Amino acid sequence: MNKYLEDLVKLSKFDTQISMFEPQIENEKAKLATFVETAEAIKVSINDTYAQIDDVKSKRTKNNIHLAELKTKLDDISKKHNEIQNEKELKALQLEEEITKEQIAFANEEIERLDEITEEKESQLKEYQEKLAQEEESIKDVQVAVDNQIEEINKQRNVIYQERSELLEKFDNKILTFYEKIKRWAKDTAVVPVKKQACYGCYMKINDKTYAEVIKSEEIINCPHCGRILYKEDETVEA
Repeated sequence: MNKYLEDLVKLSKFDTQISMFEPQIENEKAKLATFVETAEAIKVSINDTYAQIDDVKSKRTKNNIHLAELKTKLDDISKKHNEIQNEKELKALQLEEEITKEQIAFANEEIERLDEITEEKESQLKEYQEKLAQEEESIKDVQVAVDNQIEEINKQRNVIYQERSELLEKFDNKILTFYEKIKRWAKDTAVVPVKKQACYGCYMKINDKTYAEVIKSEEIINCPHCGRILYKEDETVEA
């Protein structure tokens, strides 16, 4: 294979590897983000549950106040029985007493209902807090694993950067400029193999003459369809 072409293939592979590192790092960060998002969602649920408990307790307090007022009213009604002067006043007082007792019974039922809700919400709150504790523990473990993996990726990236720099030190400037020009639009597919007599950049079949030149690998050949630099892989690699 032409020395310049060989260097271009190496450079292209280095650039492809380098472009893969950042997505790998982002993928590792995404693993952690999933756990963090779950923990944040649990925190929201905890705050909402606290607010619901406060609201229920506030309603219970109001019912307690109302219940105390009703009991005071019932005591006043009992005292008025001694002041009754006729049947009409008696019936009116009995009706008022009956209504007050019904209101007291309803207030007691409402307090009981609110207590049940509070107990249920506090049970939910405990579950959320336990889940959050587990999730935060998982975050610690994942954080360590992600940090280690990112450190390993960065080590690999530094090795590739070093090898790429060493390659560029002996690179022909004209060839490099030519490569960079194609790379601006072709990205990581500036240099592609030919397989089954087709460019593996645009996947168009190339003619016999161009294919023969690619096989010889004596010169740098561009795809006649897309302009990418072509090379022929070893048979074992292609297989």
